[in-house]
Amino acid sequence: MAKTVIVVVDGFGVGAMPDAGSLRPGDLAADTCGHVLDHARTALGRPLRLPVLGALGLGLVHPHPDLARRTHLPVAAGRAALGYPGADTFAGHQTMMGADFSRVTVARLADHIDEVAGALTAAGHRTERLEGQPLLVVDGVVLVHDNLEADPGINWNASGRLDDLAFDGPAGILAVARTVRAVAPVARVIAVGGHADGPLPSYVRPGDGGTVGLDTPATGFYRNSGLQVRHLGAPLDHTRQLPELAARAGIPVTLVGKAADILVCDPALRHPAVETADVLAHTLDAVRAGGDALVVANVQETDLAGHQQDTGRYGRLLEQVDAGLAALVALLAEPGDRLIVTGDHGNDPTIGHSHHTREYVPVLIHRPGADGVELLPDADSLADVGATAAVSLALDPGGLAGGTPLRTGRRAA
Repeated sequence: MAKTVIVVVDGFGVGAMPDAGSLRPGDLAADTCGHVLDHARTALGRPLRLPVLGALGLGLVHPHPDLARRTHLPVAAGRAALGYPGADTFAGHQTMMGADFSRVTVARLADHIDEVAGALTAAGHRTERLEGQPLLVVDGVVLVHDNLEADPGINWNASGRLDDLAFDGPAGILAVARTVRAVAPVARVIAVGGHADGPLPSYVRPGDGGTVGLDTPATGFYRNSGLQVRHLGAPLDHTRQLPELAARAGIPVTLVGKAADILVCDPALRHPAVETADVLAHTLDAVRAGGDALVVANVQETDLAGHQQDTGRYGRLLEQVDAGLAALVALLAEPGDRLIVTGDHGNDPTIGHSHHTREYVPVLIHRPGADGVELLPDADSLADVGATAAVSLALDPGGLAGGTPLRTGRRAA
């Protein structure tokens, strides 16, 4: 009876990838893990208490002096490049579960606006540009625009006021978004409907990288009640992702936290949660249930702390995660059990902006019954994490659309 648990600490990077500065040169200095540890020394006068992350090998892949270099646990430790364009949670999780993101690109709406307008017109909608800017007004009420809350070119939005039209229905906001999704090359098209404080065109502004879009927080959508959101991901073959592969083999699948919102697997048990305590509790309950299992959990609050540029909160959350990992390590003690701790991108709270940072992420694997401590070579993609988990569940990783199982490297000194 083997269990594999993947805990994704959202926004937990261990240093900038070589291309991290392509959009913002300052991002080459990104190091979420290191800067959070530095802040603790300054603000608290002590290191963060991360004994379990240390025992899982975090200090073997990050050189910070507050991280232990030795461990008594049988672990394999390394780091992974993201393997998808940009730095996005949706793309990170889909890639980690074995999706092929090779056809997904980073693109401004301006680069495809004629194609999008043509698709909307063919679907019976009326389109025009807003005062000549590279965004579309559809049927006089819905704005199709660059998403300004993620890195430029990662996501596009279709936004409308619920006072003007319905979210669902053949002519609603979601229908517009689905038409855009059919021709969009980007990772996500997001349908957003809410109650704004004024006309949406008055909240349009330029963003980074030549983008133009709606300043959604300024509209009042998030403050006012009734917000409706639907994320339309790039077309993916979900049957060739790890949760579906496991479910077809009769392995119970549990998705916790944000993973429950963005991963597709109809037979899975789902526990959406944001509070870290809830995410950890649901994860522990799934492991205690006994039997074979695949559990994928996302700790979202670390990412939120990064967006808020709240380094202190990020550190406190890491300590909370570490305590939860201690309980998981105690439960996952049988040979064949695996605990994989990783991230989906970086989100350095000291970098000077609220966007994700394109960083390597740790890959820390607890291997009960294995011998010693091994250092893994850098993985080219998060898809390699999913392929490695497939092997631990005695599944054929060739059933995934992408990813190569991580082969152990050299012994740690």
